[in-house]
Parts: sequence; C-alpha cells; structure tokens
Amino acid sequence: MTVSANEKGTGKTETITITNDKGRLSKEEIERMVEESEKFAESDKIVKEKIDAKHQFDNYIYQMRNQIEDKEKLADKLDEDDKKAIADALQEAQDWVSANDEAEKDEFEEHLKDL
Repeated sequence: MTVSANEKGTGKTETITITNDKGRLSKEEIERMVEESEKFAESDKIVKEKIDAKHQFDNYIYQMRNQIEDKEKLADKLDEDDKKAIADALQEAQDWVSANDEAEKDEFEEHLKDL
C-alpha cells in the first residue's frame, strides 16, 4: 500500500510504501511448492489408485461375509459346505490383505478377481 502525506504549512510531500510480508509466503516459496506438487502428482496418483484397489478388495470381502451370514440374503440359500468354503476363501483373502498391506494395485485387483 502506498501512502502520501502532505504538510500544509511547508507544502512538503512524502510518500511511503507499506508492505505486509510478515507471515506470508514469498513468490519463490509459492513457486517452489507448486513445482513440488507437480513433481509428486504422478506418485500421488499411483498411491491413491493402490489405496482405492485395497479398499475395493476389503469392501468386497466385508459384503460377501455379510451376505453369507444374513438370512435374508444368502445364508438360507447356501448349504453349510458351500458357506464354509466361501467363508474360508474370504478369511484367506483377508489374511492376504493383512499380510500384504504394501502390495501394488495390480496385486489387489488380481486377488479380487481370484476371490
């Protein structure tokens, strides 16, 4: 902000510029942050896709477990051997997810297809 002062008695005029730089990022800091975000955008996308694939796999396991236990859904329509086979497969898949938390997106998708 630029401020001017005029002394009426002498007619002298002074101008000063006031800046508010305290607590603000400099232009260089902002540019550096934008460059870093662009630099890491691709790796962030890969991590997000991996997490989404893991959540999709977890959700499928959860939904299937609920369906085989819910009498209004599949519980009464499956015989005990089939229910046990499905429950075992779900437990095996859950164990794999727990043991392979850092697996890649493709691995989660492949195990989901297999299940």
